[in-house]
Amino acid sequence: MSDAAPLIGEPLALDLVNTRQADTDLLTTPAALRAWLELQATRFPSARELAEAALTDADLAAVRELREHTASALDHVRYGTRPSTGDLAVINRAQRAAPAIDELVWNGQVVTAVRIRTGPAGARLAGWLAEAAADLLADPGVTKIRQCEADDCVLLFLPAHTRRRWCSAARCGNRVRVARHYQRHRSSGESAG
Repeated sequence: MSDAAPLIGEPLALDLVNTRQADTDLLTTPAALRAWLELQATRFPSARELAEAALTDADLAAVRELREHTASALDHVRYGTRPSTGDLAVINRAQRAAPAIDELVWNGQVVTAVRIRTGPAGARLAGWLAEAAADLLADPGVTKIRQCEADDCVLLFLPAHTRRRWCSAARCGNRVRVARHYQRHRSSGESAG
């Protein structure tokens, strides 16, 4: 199913992977990338700033490459198999391209440490997304990630409870339930007639 709207609220790396849907890529232009970043504005430091940056086609290509390698690595790790060295190398390279540091700042009352990434906007964006991918891939809970059970949906999610079957109750769950209801009533109508 493609509603051409991003599924958000999953771990950031899954939200990124889910921008590639069954028949739609939600990240086709720098403007589309900025729109997705605006939805993620509270998810990582400087997300809002990066959404306002002059992201280029090269930045978009870097994020899309990271997304593909993250998806490939997840396909392995969630089933307990070894991801390719190339997938991990791309994720690691993106993090190294924009090193993260804890910058000390005075907030008016105390010194605090704020995690930042250095470098051009596109490298910082890829670095934050690669860090989110690394965190997810290294999390033991990665094996709980599921693909939506709706027939035409490819979206991934990390269920909060074991009974969750769809990427979203509103997106696929209702559609599946309505289809089942229609089938039941159609079948009972045919047997009565």
